[in-house]
Amino acid sequence: MPNKKLIGANKMIDFTNAIEEFNNYKGSEKKKTLIYNDKKYLVKFPDPVREKNKNISYINNAFSEYIGSNVFKIVGFKTQNTVLGKYNYNGKEKIVCACEDFTDNDNILYEFENLALSTNPDKKIETELNDIMEVIEESKMIHTEETKQKFWDMFVIDSLIGNTDRHNGNWGFLLNKSTGKVEFSPIYDCGSALNPMLEDDEIEKINEIELKNLAMNCYSCLKEDGKKINYMTYIKQMNNENCNKAIKRIFKSIKLKEIESFIDEINSMTKARKEFYQNLIKQRYEIIELVYYKI
Repeated sequence: MPNKKLIGANKMIDFTNAIEEFNNYKGSEKKKTLIYNDKKYLVKFPDPVREKNKNISYINNAFSEYIGSNVFKIVGFKTQNTVLGKYNYNGKEKIVCACEDFTDNDNILYEFENLALSTNPDKKIETELNDIMEVIEESKMIHTEETKQKFWDMFVIDSLIGNTDRHNGNWGFLLNKSTGKVEFSPIYDCGSALNPMLEDDEIEKINEIELKNLAMNCYSCLKEDGKKINYMTYIKQMNNENCNKAIKRIFKSIKLKEIESFIDEINSMTKARKEFYQNLIKQRYEIIELVYYKI
């Protein structure tokens, strides 16, 4: 049965008259920091310059962020709360994704890239998988085995939604200053999932073969031996035992019907886009399912 809280969240909120604060968030999209109902949100906008140039585009990043985050939530991850909304700017209504800030005076986010910088001062850590694993092994500030498990669980769900940008600034740890407790942070920043560059008229022209190619030929920003990892190829090869264990841990929690129902409930999206997202996720799910039963 679909999660009622998630489905209820599909109601569009008008953020136009929310209180604006100076924006302190990093990242490449256009964004505002807004206070709505006493909660602080990072609100992401489509970028009209990128829409025009189409070389690095986030046209539909609001949908990508919202669906990607909620797929993680449906699976059972602690996840940043996201809300689809609208914002009127110069007479034009924009569809935005508002991401609730999960930090406060006591809880501070430390992105993995900061941990990497402090763990090995003699080495620049980027997205090479071995380097990331080495930092996790060497750091004395985190729980190694728990972090490995969370990382690979995250990798599997990123593969499901086709997140191409889980770089070292897009995941991290939450430190509670009062208790000193450090835990894997809620999942955040899924705006590069689900092919945000594709517009509705492009989606409507995609045939079955092209759809399968899009589903299968999706690359993580993580690298192995200097080459970006193709999610589905990597999973099908079953060479990484940590990845295999993650699939065994979480596959049964991937509730495909619930994910499909959640997407169906998004009123601000076209039918073609809903079906596109559902088909992408289903094809990847079937690959993960096949591997699950093999291992």
